[in-house]
Amino acid sequence: MPGGSIYVTSEDPVHGLSPQVMYEQFWRKEADQRWKLRGLKAAGGLAVGLVLAYRFDIPAPFVFGLVVGLLVGAGDLVWAWRSYEATAVWRGRRRGETITGRLLRRRLGRRGYRVLDGRAVPGEASIDHLVIGPGGIWVVDNEAWSPDTEIARYGERLFLGEKYGTSVAKALVKAADSLAEVLSRESGVPVTIEPLLAVHGGELRRTVTAEGLTLLKPRLAARWILAGPRMELDEEQVELLARTAARVLRRMG
Repeated sequence: MPGGSIYVTSEDPVHGLSPQVMYEQFWRKEADQRWKLRGLKAAGGLAVGLVLAYRFDIPAPFVFGLVVGLLVGAGDLVWAWRSYEATAVWRGRRRGETITGRLLRRRLGRRGYRVLDGRAVPGEASIDHLVIGPGGIWVVDNEAWSPDTEIARYGERLFLGEKYGTSVAKALVKAADSLAEVLSRESGVPVTIEPLLAVHGGELRRTVTAEGLTLLKPRLAARWILAGPRMELDEEQVELLARTAARVLRRMG
């Protein structure tokens, strides 16, 4: 229904609350139902385990079936919790830049890459992370959408749910271009910068590149950087660019 919500009907008593609050309320409200379904799945796992045990002459068939049932139940519990945790940034419980910054440093730090957080060209663009290393330079920003927001590319256009993502893409592409211009001028090393957007939540089934911007899960950002070098920078150039960025780009609070 246009303008509606997957979480609540217009007659619902929680109408008017934020989508984040409604999501958490419905999550808690449906806890008993999830446990009942989990029990049914575990029972199904037990039955399958018993059938397999008798079919392949596995010793102690009841124990084997019980183990299979417990594994099915535990797997369902883990999957449900991971799905809930995937919305933590959108719900305001965690900070996307903290998560992504930690992942970038863990994967890239020992490979000669420098990660600077919260940088901005005074009066112009600002970004969450600036990554400088042997393979080039990237800006990485963070964004969170509701779990029912499908993020996809259709043709050459970026879509965020039913809306165009052009404004999001343009803003980050412009930020990357502004930072590249400043770094090139101040360091004397001509550079280009590729913009990435780490997506926390939403429905992003695969990495999407559209309108000059690449959107991907935070855990994939470092892999993308390592897999696709855009420039060849030696150790001295990396150090020079990192020092220049630290000097001329305003650090955000």
